[in-house]
Amino acid sequence: MTFKNIALLINSRAGKGKALQIAMQLMQQLKQRNITHNVFTDEWPHELTSFSDAWIAGGDGTLNFFLNKYRKCHIPIVIFKGGTGNDIAWKLYGDMNTEQQLDHALSATPKPVDAGQCNDKIFINGIGIGFDGEVLQSINSIRFIGGHLGYLVAVIKKIFSFKEHHFNVTVDGKKISERFLLMLIFNSSRTGGGFK
Repeated sequence: MTFKNIALLINSRAGKGKALQIAMQLMQQLKQRNITHNVFTDEWPHELTSFSDAWIAGGDGTLNFFLNKYRKCHIPIVIFKGGTGNDIAWKLYGDMNTEQQLDHALSATPKPVDAGQCNDKIFINGIGIGFDGEVLQSINSIRFIGGHLGYLVAVIKKIFSFKEHHFNVTVDGKKISERFLLMLIFNSSRTGGGFK
């Protein structure tokens, strides 16, 4: 194994404290294996140039924050399932538990993953525009309740007030101009904590 100096970036609010529990487990394992690491909780460094890897304990929102904060990051990134939805981590690592994922992160060859951009913001899992986007703006109910139930509560609230938007879309040279309930653009195959 090559020398590692890991930046362990933690979102203490992610997953109602789940990210903190995962971070504690990671710190213990890294210490036992004598792997150099620095821990950052909530106040993250301005740059990551002195690190070999960035390990993130959080969820999809935490990863989105990371991608937009460190736009020029060129080191391997690992996201550990410490959030509410964890959709991109599930897509990348399946049902691995934290220890299995740690072992995988230490032995795997890094691979690039596509990212998208919308309104100057980078995204990696997906983006919902229209109904889906407005539901996600009601994030407080999703965070308070969590998972599928929180998402469904936000959907039900939005059903009664949502008005479709007009979109101009060009795909493979074909132009479409009409009103849509929503538009989804995805790298992955699930959103909202498990909706396919």
